[in-house]
Order: sequence, then C-alpha cells, then structure tokens
Amino acid sequence: MKSHVFLYQLINSISSILAVNDDYTAHHQNNVAVISRMIAQELGLSAFEVEGIRIAAQIHDIGKSAIPNELLTKSGKLNTEEFALIKTHASRAEEVLVGIDFPWPVLDMVLQHHERMDGSGYPKGLVGEQICLGARILAVADLADSMINPRPYRGALGLQAVLEELNTYSQLYDTEVCNTFRKIVSDGGSRLFAAIEIVS
Repeated sequence: MKSHVFLYQLINSISSILAVNDDYTAHHQNNVAVISRMIAQELGLSAFEVEGIRIAAQIHDIGKSAIPNELLTKSGKLNTEEFALIKTHASRAEEVLVGIDFPWPVLDMVLQHHERMDGSGYPKGLVGEQICLGARILAVADLADSMINPRPYRGALGLQAVLEELNTYSQLYDTEVCNTFRKIVSDGGSRLFAAIEIVS
C-alpha cells in the first residue's frame, strides 16, 4: 500500500512540473487522463489496465518540460523548425521516465501517443498493433481534448470537429477506440463534458 501511495505522490509531482510554467498542458493532461479512463473502461479493460492508462495519460506530455516555454505558449503559428522541436516531446519523455519502475508499460504509452495506425506518426513511425493499446487510447483522448478546448494558438473547435476528424482521418486512429469514443459521446457529449474541465 505504501508503494502505491509513493507512486501517486510521484505522479502528482511529475504532473506539477509542467503546471508551473504551462497551465494549459496541466489542464490538458488531466482531461486526457479522464477521457482515456472512460474509453478504457468502456472497452472492458481490467481495473489494473485502466489505472495504468490513466497514469500514462496524466503524464503523457511530460517531455514538454524540455521544450522552451515560449514555444508551448506561442499564440501564432509555429514555423517548421519550431514544430520539429515540439515534436521531440514524445521522445524527450524517456529522459524523465526511464528510471521509474512502473507496474504498467507507462513509458511505452507516453512514447507512442503520437504514433499513428498508418505509420505516419512519430517518433518511430510504428504501424497498427506495433502501437500499444494504451497509446492508441491516448491518441484519441489527446485529440479530443485538444479540439474541444482552446489551445494557445486558436479557439476551441468543439466535439463535432473531433468526430469529423476521426471520420476524415480514420486511417490514423484505432477503429475500436474511435467507435468506443463515439459511444461515450452518443448523448451529445453530456457525459464527457460533465467529467472534464472546459477552459473558458
């Protein structure tokens, strides 16, 4: 029991690293954790698996702690070099997490959350089931919150935009995960919006 308490204290400390200078990412990680948990539960995963996915989601952007804050909060469009630097956040997470002995494949989930089913993602260009299920869940949850809520460089796009994105670019995301997300928001999003924080 003590080891679990220590683990959660560690996760909270890691999460707070970004909150100091990047309040957006802190809120985003919390929301992605909630959405990921909802998807994992709806998929019928075990309580142990669900918790591991939630933990990974809670710190999935920890690699951004190595990215200059002025890029993370930039209101205008990123240029090619700036976007390339932002994209390194997935692999930079390894520097923070590699020494932590999680009881779940947290590092894999964090490293792979920007991989895409057709191999067009990063950092390794993994394809299909080469991407762990947790990362495939994080990918959809990450997309959902980033479009539902405003980002530093644009306003909120809304739930309908998320659904259109999943339909238009279905080759990028796990089909079962997408269908599960659609089921969760089939009430118009009431259940989802009651669970996450909407930034005004």
